[in-house]
Order: sequence, then structure tokens, then C-alpha cells
Amino acid sequence: MSRVFACPADVAEQVTDRGRLRSYARTAIILRQGDWLALTFLLLVGRAQALLYAAEGQLVLLHEFAPGDLFGALGEAEAVRQDADVVAVDEVRALTLDSGDLALLAQRYGCIGLALSRMLLQRLRQTTERMYERTALSAVGRVHAELLRQARSGAAMTIRPAPVIADLALRVATTRETASRTINALERRGIIRRDGDGLTVVAPQRLEEMIL
Repeated sequence: MSRVFACPADVAEQVTDRGRLRSYARTAIILRQGDWLALTFLLLVGRAQALLYAAEGQLVLLHEFAPGDLFGALGEAEAVRQDADVVAVDEVRALTLDSGDLALLAQRYGCIGLALSRMLLQRLRQTTERMYERTALSAVGRVHAELLRQARSGAAMTIRPAPVIADLALRVATTRETASRTINALERRGIIRRDGDGLTVVAPQRLEEMIL
């Protein structure tokens, strides 16, 4: 069914039978910050981002969601307030189900409870890593770290498609100008190289040494 619910077919059927499919256009707001919510969203197709505005007006990326991820109310017995806007990055299809139903299914089926625990732990690690980088690294250092992270998750140290400057800047909480200048400087020094629609980190060790 998805990478979250790696469960037997009969258990996956229990989830889908209780849910409702919904579709969202690219850039559509799926959830609004402050709304009362009693639904869980299981992302099936596309990507989404949880975004909010900081006190000084800067847009902050809280989480990114890929197919198989859950967001919204995650098993709460009562409605909760949504902590951020969730915006569709691509065209999105999601299965929605009552958060109380998800809690009951998690109690009944260990694979669902285990999947929820793993997902929440992974999200906590990602949040902790992002908080550390924002306090310990310069804006340029955060760009370096994000490029290296994305390259290591791809094939042959290549990010494909190449990062969009605005998206990269949002991920590391800096300006487009800073992200653009940093990438141009890395290209001039031969540390990264554009390959068609991709971007390759040619000297990963040098790039890692520049994460300050």
C-alpha cells in the first residue's frame, strides 16, 4: 500500500475501507494553520510541505511529506488545531480517515502502531537536525549541508532534478540570493557540476569541510 503501512493486504484493506480519497492541485492549501482537525491524511501521490510564518515574517519549512507519509491529526481522540499550513508541491492524492479510526487500527494491528512510531521518530530526528543546523551553521553552511545530504541520497552523488533555488533556500531558512551565490561559488571552484537536468557533487569531502 505505501512505505508507511508495510502491512498484510487484509490490514491495508482495513485502512482503505475506512478512508476517502481526495485530490489537490499543485500549490493548493490542503490544511490551514489554526483549523480544528480530526482527520489523518495518508499521502499517496505527490509531495506536500508544512509551512508557517515566523514572527519576523520569514516563511519556515517545518516538514516535507512524500508518498507514504502521514500528516494532520495522528490518532488523537478529539479534534486538534493544525500547527501549520500544508501546501501541495505537486498534484496530490491523499487518503483521509478519522484520527480515532487510525488509533483503533493501531491498537488492533501491531504493524500500523510500529509504522506510526517509526514515522514519528524519523520526523523528530529530522526536526532536531534542522534545528541544530539553523543554530550552529551559517546560512552558507546550511546550503552546503543540504546539497551534500541530497547528493548522498541520490545515485553517483547527483541530485536529479537539480535543486530549485527558491526551494533550496526555503529548506535551509535563507534567502534565494544567498542560495544562488553559494551554488555559483561552488560551481566556480569545481566542487559541483551541472549535468543536464542534474547537479553532481564532484568533491564531496571538500564540500563537507565547508559546512561551517
